[in-house]
Amino acid sequence: MQMTVIGTGYLGATHAACMAELGHEVLGVDVDESKIEALKNSKVPFYEPGLPEVLERNIDAGRLDFTTDYAEAAAFANVHFIGVGTPQQRGSYAADTRYVEAVIDALVPKLEGKHLILGKSTVPVGTAAALQERADRIVAENGNKASVEIAWNPEFLREGYAVKDTIEPDRIVLGVRGASATHGDSRAEEIARDIYATPLSHDTPFIVTDLQTAELVKVSANAFLATKISFINAVSEVCENVGADVTQLADAIGYDDRIGRKFLGAGLGFGGGCLPKDIRAFIARAGEVGADQALTFLREVDAINMRRRQRVIDLAREELGSLIGRNITVLGAAFKPNSDDVRDSPALAVADQLNVAGASVRVYDPQGMDNARKVNPTLDYAVGLEDALNGAELVILATEWNEFKQMEPKWAAQFVDKQLLIDGRNVVDVDTWRDAGWQIRALGRAAS
Repeated sequence: MQMTVIGTGYLGATHAACMAELGHEVLGVDVDESKIEALKNSKVPFYEPGLPEVLERNIDAGRLDFTTDYAEAAAFANVHFIGVGTPQQRGSYAADTRYVEAVIDALVPKLEGKHLILGKSTVPVGTAAALQERADRIVAENGNKASVEIAWNPEFLREGYAVKDTIEPDRIVLGVRGASATHGDSRAEEIARDIYATPLSHDTPFIVTDLQTAELVKVSANAFLATKISFINAVSEVCENVGADVTQLADAIGYDDRIGRKFLGAGLGFGGGCLPKDIRAFIARAGEVGADQALTFLREVDAINMRRRQRVIDLAREELGSLIGRNITVLGAAFKPNSDDVRDSPALAVADQLNVAGASVRVYDPQGMDNARKVNPTLDYAVGLEDALNGAELVILATEWNEFKQMEPKWAAQFVDKQLLIDGRNVVDVDTWRDAGWQIRALGRAAS
């Protein structure tokens, strides 16, 4: 099947390449000429394991190409995916849907015949219906040359595992409009089943809902995950005060299959371009639709998450006293391992706060350095792990890259000025490090 994917960021570029990997002919569309030029030359403008190989393989096979021309996109296919960003509005919790709306405004006037537009972006509930009205109005203004159906097919990608999550999804959700005198019956399910024929052949669950439910599925999933993370981080605050160990506690409650161990890793908390802005947008939208009290607990989820960053700063002060002029190394800049995404990164936030407090901060991340420099050029960035450790009076493990988790404490000791580690992710073997002469502090564990 021929299709376009509009937006070539983390979501769009991955979706385009993976749809081609499933055998479809795909045209990726973006207004950023430099990004399109890079992709056409098989260069991924961000770090995502496995994606460069999929991209190059399908470009070489002739199944994948990229353009900035909406007219070319309109002529290329009758099925179009929207994968543009919906960032948090400046000065508000609400999501900014202007980029999704811009796609409709740019694409629909150029369409002729029957077209299906499948939204993958995370949007406030009610957006799909509003986009349908917007598309219908544009079609009418252009002489009714096209018939456009809007459906919603939310993404559930994990950065670092996005290729697998696209090709082998754990579920496929499709929101469709109902029958009406204006539109007739939806064609979205039939087309979507054709698009996802390969994963469906492997018994991937396929859930068809109304538009509103599909929009709510993604933000609800993210809100639940954020709540689970903040729950264990709230418990970790109690653990620290009473001398308990949050890692053992998480193991114990995680054996209950009603709870599960995943996402019970106490530490610096969540960041990135999804969970923080999605829970805030969910709060804002709930208020707009008259459910003001329903999601007030998410404000505390957000607050707990932000407190974890400050707690690391507090631990640094407890160990070093004044932070002014102290040499501190922050291991990590990306918000999670296997990614170069530094959006709302807890690691980078901690590094920045330490820098503001007067410390001399050196940052190292295996993949996120370039993006970190763009966000905070005032920090000192190491060229490698050894360089990062050299002369440090305090090391903070802030992103759980394998390179940091597997670091040998005796090896690391030869570079630092003081063997002091704050494990912001609870991932090192405390006994091994202490036996090697290190003093360890960790979130949710008593000092010793």
